[in-house]
Amino acid sequence: MLDHVSIGVRDIAATRRFYDAALAPLDYTCLSDGADSLGYGRGSVAFWISRSPRPVPADEQSGLHFCFKAPSRAAVDAFHAAALAKGGRDNGKPGLRADYSANYYAAFAIDPDGYRIEAYCGTEP
Repeated sequence: MLDHVSIGVRDIAATRRFYDAALAPLDYTCLSDGADSLGYGRGSVAFWISRSPRPVPADEQSGLHFCFKAPSRAAVDAFHAAALAKGGRDNGKPGLRADYSANYYAAFAIDPDGYRIEAYCGTEP
């Protein structure tokens, strides 16, 4: 349904350090690197980040979050560890979410700008 999403951030260099680390375990890389924008994906850009003087204010109660598909449960674990190591905050440790489905394995973090992100793997170990 969606081709891509875009978010605005204040510090593009800090954001790059965070997302390079957090998305690497999921096999996503920075495919577009401009002075004021970044584009992440696997093969093509699906997640755009642009420097903005007025990014959307962080609101942990808004319900907004971005979920990235992970190739394995180990990748979900590595995503979470990398996100926390690069300035993110924990928003849900890696683990099964049986209330979602029997094989829903996910981890949640909040990036330095307050965006809520998730890595998810739906396959059995």
